Amino acid sequence: MGSVGLLYVGAVLFINGLMLLGKIPGKAAAPMNYFVGIMQVVFPTLLMLQSEGDPAVVLGASGLYLFGFTYLYVALNQTFDLGGEGLGWFSLFVAVVAVVMGYLNFTTVNDPVFGAIWLIWAVLWFLFFLVLGLHRDSLTRTTGWFTVIVAHLTGTIPALLLLTGAYQSDSLWTWVMGIAGALALALSIMLGRPQHESSTVPPPPEPPPRRNARAAV
Repeated sequence: MGSVGLLYVGAVLFINGLMLLGKIPGKAAAPMNYFVGIMQVVFPTLLMLQSEGDPAVVLGASGLYLFGFTYLYVALNQTFDLGGEGLGWFSLFVAVVAVVMGYLNFTTVNDPVFGAIWLIWAVLWFLFFLVLGLHRDSLTRTTGWFTVIVAHLTGTIPALLLLTGAYQSDSLWTWVMGIAGALALALSIMLGRPQHESSTVPPPPEPPPRRNARAAV
């Protein structure tokens, strides 16, 4: 994935995470999804047209479409108040393909850090499937927090490292990314727990003692 496109993946995931947490209305999040969704559809199309059939370029471009269609789907859902079931089941498809992409980055592309990133994305999109496709509303806050954290962990930070020439993909940074992803999920589960009110109901106050009529005279 191109570094510029990856940077804006971080931006739109951050916006969508805040939307899931109820911090941003859906219609307010729609424009960013349109912007990034269109970009993630136009750019890979141009790459494929110029690739001359290069399998590596085609493989990289195919992954961009997964994101582009997701964000356009989100934007259309929010614009026209559509149900989330279609997007949810599409997210399951994305999650499965992301696992394959992760495997290919470990074996064929020889970029293990992005292999770990693709696996983290697989977990994220699977959460989207659970919330939208299966209506697991109890996971909405967990998914929102995980989206916010993953936006920067797998999008913003790697993109800035790529843009500045500081990106490294070796076994050490692969472990760092994998452990960071696991910690992000654990933290999101903790933050996503519903805030239950205390189940102990205080007893009603005792009525004041009735005054003796004679004493009041």
